[in-house]
Amino acid sequence: MLTKAKTEGVSNRRSCGLLMIQRRRVTRWQRRQRCGISLQNGRPGPAQALNRLLPVEQEQVLALARQTEYADLSHRQLTVLAWEQQIVWVSFSTVYRLLREGRLMTARCQRRLPSGRRLAPERRELSGPNQRWCWDISYLLTFERGIYLYLYIVLDEYSRKILAWQVSATLTAHEAKRVLDAALVAENILDLPEDRRPEIINDHGRQLKAKPVRELLKQHEMPQRFARPRTPNDNPYVEAAFSTVKRDPDYPERFQGQTDAENYFREYVPWYNTRHYHSGLDYVTPDEAHHGLRAAILAERVRRHEEQRKLRKEVWQREKNEDSAEKAAAQEETAKNYALKCPTFGDHDLVKVFAFGGQGAFSAEAAEKFS
Repeated sequence: MLTKAKTEGVSNRRSCGLLMIQRRRVTRWQRRQRCGISLQNGRPGPAQALNRLLPVEQEQVLALARQTEYADLSHRQLTVLAWEQQIVWVSFSTVYRLLREGRLMTARCQRRLPSGRRLAPERRELSGPNQRWCWDISYLLTFERGIYLYLYIVLDEYSRKILAWQVSATLTAHEAKRVLDAALVAENILDLPEDRRPEIINDHGRQLKAKPVRELLKQHEMPQRFARPRTPNDNPYVEAAFSTVKRDPDYPERFQGQTDAENYFREYVPWYNTRHYHSGLDYVTPDEAHHGLRAAILAERVRRHEEQRKLRKEVWQREKNEDSAEKAAAQEETAKNYALKCPTFGDHDLVKVFAFGGQGAFSAEAAEKFS
């Protein structure tokens, strides 16, 4: 680049200023190039370190790592062990490099296979309500420090409808089983064939995976799947429902007691199901989505939107036509008035008046020509 610029009449000093590099660096590059030395970046320092490990020391480190009793130690633990046993004094990075070169950085001991708790729950595509439920428990604040109420919610993932809820002062498997029983009764799940009953997803809370709950789900042939620990994204719909509940402008933040909380949610849940336009459902209510009305409502909205667009277009076109007709009438009236003042003014001249005057207003040129 600099050579080509110099042939074009730009000096090296000017080119280096434009490229914001030092001129002496360019001079050094050019000198190395003339001597046949590569300009590629090399590793700094000598090719071999003067304090590099001796071959016998390398063998001692590898022999220590290959011992069965130390198979589960990390490279840092092996390094400290070599120090303590007065075998060799090396750094952590040196031991890591030796183990990597000796292919000893993989698992060097028998480990348990994954238990499955780190796998995200499988989610098949849903085509209707009551195919997958999710549920969880959320804390509700009270006016007494350290004392909480607990909101249990069972949610349908397809429609986001709250199928059952309960406020309790205790966190127990019995309360969890009660709210699950309420959802089963409300949706008549036991009348469905076993292969059409919903699966249920929850986290690893003790109340949600307790033996009474597992036995209930097993009895009714409802598969239970678990979210990964500390991964709320595996159970996002019920978490979003809790967020919607607590971000509502009328949410009181704290409750006087269990009765106060029950009275609030007794009014809130019907509103949420029947009047809350859910953003995840294209702004239809959960109850409408649960009853299969979502597609028809969206189609009707599109149809009405198109009709309104056509109506607006017709209105604007009609007003435009009316304005054009009014302007044409005004032009004609003005021309006739001028013709009355000029007896020699004929129809042929009337056309010329329109041409010269434009938009119904006579220009000075037209008035002079036809006066």
